[in-house]
Amino acid sequence: MAVIKLHNTLSGEKEEFKPIVPGKVGIYSCGPTVYDQIHIGNLRAFIFPDVLRRMLEMNGYAVTFVRNITDVDDKTIKRSLNEKVPLGELTKKYGDLYFSDLVKINVLKDTFSPRATDHIEEMVTLINTLLEKGLAYKAKDGIYFSIAKSKDYGKLAGLNPAEISLKERISNDEYDKESPQDFALWKFWSEEDGEAFWETSLPKGRPGWHIECSAMSATYLGETFDIHTGGIDLIFPHHTNEIAQSEGATGNPLAHYWLHNGHILVDGKKMAKSANNFYTLNDVIAKGISPLAFRYWLLTAHYKTLVNFTWDGLEGAETALNKIIYHLKEYSKNPDAAAAHTLEPAYLEKFLGFINTDLDTPRAIALLWELIRDEQVTPGTKLVTILTFDKTLGLDLAVQVASALIEVDIPEEIQILVTEREEARKNKDFKKSDELREQISALGFDIKDSESGPRLQAK
Repeated sequence: MAVIKLHNTLSGEKEEFKPIVPGKVGIYSCGPTVYDQIHIGNLRAFIFPDVLRRMLEMNGYAVTFVRNITDVDDKTIKRSLNEKVPLGELTKKYGDLYFSDLVKINVLKDTFSPRATDHIEEMVTLINTLLEKGLAYKAKDGIYFSIAKSKDYGKLAGLNPAEISLKERISNDEYDKESPQDFALWKFWSEEDGEAFWETSLPKGRPGWHIECSAMSATYLGETFDIHTGGIDLIFPHHTNEIAQSEGATGNPLAHYWLHNGHILVDGKKMAKSANNFYTLNDVIAKGISPLAFRYWLLTAHYKTLVNFTWDGLEGAETALNKIIYHLKEYSKNPDAAAAHTLEPAYLEKFLGFINTDLDTPRAIALLWELIRDEQVTPGTKLVTILTFDKTLGLDLAVQVASALIEVDIPEEIQILVTEREEARKNKDFKKSDELREQISALGFDIKDSESGPRLQAK
């Protein structure tokens, strides 16, 4: 397989990627806390690992992709009590909105999307192991992890162990970055938790935030897996504490590669609900801008860089994306498009070189435009090559140009079915794809798949 290099937060260097099992990759990506609708700053942490996954699959790897749902923590419980809505009802509502947003920005479906509340027993088992090893202790209000007994605590965040204060425990899930202290693994029930508690071998209570991801990643990927991703704000304390408790329990590395994306800024400040300076995907749609234009805008910057959000910038991205779609539609109408099933090897090699080098999407996008301007390449070859690029970029270009590959005199009902079938094929829902093919056939049309898209012919 081709050489892939990724910037590993753990080492601070760009390293050659070598999977644990040849040909297979396990990725754990931190998902949302479903107490409110996610904002577009959160979406960057979901688009970037989607590109990573697509790149690995384009290189021939079989990827197991796990992204969790945090449906019990301080924030979800507080919102549930304030709104007087059962915790499960609240988290289902915002979880459904989250999955809806992922579809709109064309993020591939996770292999597994575990919810924290479905893995309480695994968390209890992990906590008991830490207690048995003397790495955790019981206090009046819960069970805490002792960072003083943790080997290399803070290595991911570059903390100096000699400067770590150990004066007090931290009961809340998120704490000041200047105050690394013992953190809660299990919180004993209090009236503030309402009905959010579990009866287990531990005293009545509920898990802390950090233990959730350690338990779920181990359940689906094993004690050690290939890649862990998340936003840069999760390096400390969340990922730091994940490493401490997981590696303390198993004695093995949690993940070999740690990748983190930069923030989206608004007026030079991090986009955040606490700062009330955030926008949601619905805000983007309300402006008449495609969610895929937002994805394109993010791809024009490297995933590690800070980007400053402006509506002008997003509108410019939509203009650029629409131009790409226009060119592809024109290529599809060209007489040679139907016969052209070959890639342009020189461009594909360059594209892989960029995308395999720590997901250099800005240079990959620039190469796409270079190909559009290259008059030496035939329209059909351009079409096939750009659609191949899009298997990693994820701009859903094949569906965008599908309508141009359908003859004008074909009924709208058939065109809708063809578009739905392309969506099913993209999501690897081959059962639905076959059912739609049969519906199209029953209405008098044969459909043939090609590398440049679907083609219809009346029977």
